[in-house]
Amino acid sequence: MTELLEPHAIGRDLVRRDGADKVRGLAVYAYETPVEHAAYCHPVQSRIARGRVNAIDTAAAEALEGVLAVLTPLTAERLPAAEDAELAVLQSTDIAFRGQFVGVVVAETSEVARRAADLVHVDYADDTHDVTLAADRDDLYAPEKVNPAFPTDTTEGDVETALAEAPVTVRQTYTTAMYHNNPLEPHATTALWDGTSLTLWDSTQGVHPARSAICAVFGLDAERVRVICPYVGGGFGSKGVPHAHVVLAALAARAVPGRAVKLALTRQQMFSLAGYRTPTIQRVQLGADREGRLSAIAHDVVEQTSRIKEFAEQTAVVSRHVYAAPHRRTTHRLAALDVPVPSWMRAPGECPGMFAPEVAMDELACELGIDPVELRIRNEPDVDPESGKPFSSRRLVECLREGAARFGWAGRDPRPAAHREGGWLVGTGVASSIYPAMRQPSSAVIRFERGRYVARIGAADLGTGAWTVLPQITADALGVPSEDVDVLIGDTDHPTASVAGGSSGTSSWGSALVAVARAFRDKFGTEPDDGDEIDGSSGPNPEAEQWAMFAFGAQFVEARVHADTGEIRVPRVLGVFDAGRIVNPRTARSQFLGGMTMGLSMALEEESVLDPRFGHVVNHDLAEYHVAVDADVGDVQAHWLDGADPHVNPMGAKGIGEIGIVGTAAAVSNAVHHATGVRVRDLPITLDKLLAALPDT
Repeated sequence: MTELLEPHAIGRDLVRRDGADKVRGLAVYAYETPVEHAAYCHPVQSRIARGRVNAIDTAAAEALEGVLAVLTPLTAERLPAAEDAELAVLQSTDIAFRGQFVGVVVAETSEVARRAADLVHVDYADDTHDVTLAADRDDLYAPEKVNPAFPTDTTEGDVETALAEAPVTVRQTYTTAMYHNNPLEPHATTALWDGTSLTLWDSTQGVHPARSAICAVFGLDAERVRVICPYVGGGFGSKGVPHAHVVLAALAARAVPGRAVKLALTRQQMFSLAGYRTPTIQRVQLGADREGRLSAIAHDVVEQTSRIKEFAEQTAVVSRHVYAAPHRRTTHRLAALDVPVPSWMRAPGECPGMFAPEVAMDELACELGIDPVELRIRNEPDVDPESGKPFSSRRLVECLREGAARFGWAGRDPRPAAHREGGWLVGTGVASSIYPAMRQPSSAVIRFERGRYVARIGAADLGTGAWTVLPQITADALGVPSEDVDVLIGDTDHPTASVAGGSSGTSSWGSALVAVARAFRDKFGTEPDDGDEIDGSSGPNPEAEQWAMFAFGAQFVEARVHADTGEIRVPRVLGVFDAGRIVNPRTARSQFLGGMTMGLSMALEEESVLDPRFGHVVNHDLAEYHVAVDADVGDVQAHWLDGADPHVNPMGAKGIGEIGIVGTAAAVSNAVHHATGVRVRDLPITLDKLLAALPDT
């Protein structure tokens, strides 16, 4: 069992250390990096979805005063490594999706760069493109693995026989839309090539993974590339891996040695170049007895990827772990289309993957006349259904019961469309949440300087609170007040750290800091001398071989649907989570609420609309790509169960950045059904999907 920290600083509701600088505008983001005599670049993007570049005329752009360089596939330097087709920028005249980079202009000002990019004339050979996802395509295929390395398909028992023999079944198809991450800070890079080394001030969730990718593409040794990122204005997964714009900025900088070059994608460009969540088509089949105990679960998923680079979201993986059933099947099939490369988006796989089965569980509860909370409790597994391992801790039943008590679930009329208040149909819904508790290898160093402990680690804070919680963790491991500790992050000059992704950041970085802090105290005692220093690392969690590790939660929603107009309102959302020990309640609550609100967006508003005629997203801005705002929900509450998980890491803390978005959309859908009797299985839930079937007034 992991030796847990004795919490002193951990658990305190400390104010964010970076908060004051952010609200005063003093926090420096990638594009704002102060550099001398900066140049600016603006990309030229493909106007077709598939084909090739026949010719490029750059004369008008190059003649514009202030233009320093124009790069195209015909003139850009050849990159030593082009295996990653997304990052092989300007290496080929082939076009794989609309919006692909076909050139870049470097100029003295951003305005001149943008004007010159408009003057670049590209002649295309346009091929027929295909951007339509469908479950009945004849070219669907099974990837070798799903993100990051899970088996594509799993089977346990005889699913078809169990379904055929089950007294009660649910067999339905559910869909989720294409979603774009849309962090407030756009993807941005400031790049400087001095002829020998490359420095990138990049908005990234991982400075070391970003450096590794750039080193590979350009054939540079690690010591010749530095990536700096003290602050990130949101990412939601989209900044977890480098995208093509980082390579483009580096190419532009190498074209004008000694000049720092700035690149910030526009909001519209981000819809083609910074990843997105694949749309999904999910076929869920449940078989159960009359008491509601599941005998079979089948979860079969169809989703899309790009032709040039495969990304297979692990959508059905959640169904391998959440409920007990002796017969289980999960599958994933991909359609390779002429679309941009999909990538991570907050809780990839788990978020869309819990929508379908949690709505199916609600349908089963309605069919059986069993309370939806009780149905979930009856299917609680004793061990992880997939691996057979015991759970390090699993308090989903407690989350469901406490959530029901806090929400006022008792006495709920189970009949759909039975409760009306004035012109509003009122309903409530519930869904479970699950997310793996992971830990990645990371390293750190601690030094005693002028009466303070200074730790350095190449972590990232994309608004999640790393600047604040890492000193708390380090302080407890050292046995000193957190006010005496500084932790410096966001620079590849610091020891190597894992990416801020998979809700693993605090677990991974905190474990490394604890290991180094304990070694520091063992070596130097409680009164170190100025300059005393020690470094070290923490690897993968060895206890993961013995235990199945997950965070859990239960989410409750009240929905109101206007009987005449179909307008949907959500006055209440409440979640209770089992996430181990909470390091900082202030930052934790922010993460839970943010995830739940993002799940509400997914349920009611978010949808990237792809025009099949041209192959691009037409609502590619925040005026038409709608996200939830304060007025969309009256009361959002996040609660958690106290207690440390003794196996996940020395803090006893599970990840919290993504569990909040998992299950929210299903809870909203279930609440809308309870209010109206109309079952919407295709997200988002919009009034046009309700109006025709609303009960008569």
